[in-house]
Amino acid sequence: MLRFASPWCFLLLLLIPLLAGYRHRRHRPPTMASSALFPLARVPMSTALRLRPLVPAIKYAALVLMIVALARPQWGTERTEVLTEGINIVLALDLSESMAALDFKKQGRMVNRLEAVKGVVQEFVAGRSGDRIGMVVFGTHAYTQLPLTRDYNTLVSILDRLTIGAAGERTAIGDAIGISLKRLSDIKSKSNIIILLTDGQSNAGELSPETAGEIAREKGVKIYTIGVGTRGKAPFLVKDPLFGERYVYQRVSIDEDTLKAVAEKTGGLYFRAENLAGLQEVYATIDKLEKTEVKVDIFADYSEIYPWLLVPAILLLPLYIVLRNTRYLVVP
Repeated sequence: MLRFASPWCFLLLLLIPLLAGYRHRRHRPPTMASSALFPLARVPMSTALRLRPLVPAIKYAALVLMIVALARPQWGTERTEVLTEGINIVLALDLSESMAALDFKKQGRMVNRLEAVKGVVQEFVAGRSGDRIGMVVFGTHAYTQLPLTRDYNTLVSILDRLTIGAAGERTAIGDAIGISLKRLSDIKSKSNIIILLTDGQSNAGELSPETAGEIAREKGVKIYTIGVGTRGKAPFLVKDPLFGERYVYQRVSIDEDTLKAVAEKTGGLYFRAENLAGLQEVYATIDKLEKTEVKVDIFADYSEIYPWLLVPAILLLPLYIVLRNTRYLVVP
């Protein structure tokens, strides 16, 4: 990575436009109103005369290179070593077809629930440091999308590619908790949590949410549950073979009692998010509740690269002085 040891030196670049303006005002070309000079305008210019405007550019290029060199550009690597375990977090996300409901507004336009969730989860991940985060997705089936990792860039990339219906049409909340518990058992940690987000009722899978919550309680895993979506009816965009794309309102419901029971049983909390601001507040609250002090050691190895700028500047400056006092000498 590139860095500058003395970035304040870039303020000197502001002096260059001032210097150019001063030079322009002081060395204005003389004018003489005489009809006898008009024919000279038709005389072709020599190559040297055409290149004359480049001479001042050589000086300014040398000054810019010197100032950048003075800022001490450095190239190297920086490595961070985490000394504490942090928290193991599994994000369990619902991909059932009901997540296609268009009842969230983002930047002035209506978006489906999954798109709204993606942006908020990305912000949540960006705010973590030193924690291992995994991802489980579920619909009719539940499976691991990404095991526990500190590679947040990969996690965000995979999150961005999630699609509605990829795990089936229905909702298997219990299986999602079960798969999440398996992932948390892969790597030991002092604190393990599951953040489960859904917009429906558990109507698929082999494991009931109540049983899964009991297993989580025995393992000491805390579960935060989030019910996402508006109450009553929500708009869905459907493609009709006769009428084309149109909006259809369908009734949606969340089994809040079950989600509350699972959260309370494991020492977590249940949240309801009916809009984007509410969803952001939910993840911000969880982020504050589940914080650990992470100690890190930062190792840096940088080499100075200013000579690569200073040498060309030193060569350009004498070139300018020679040209300015020989071929392009200006006589007052």
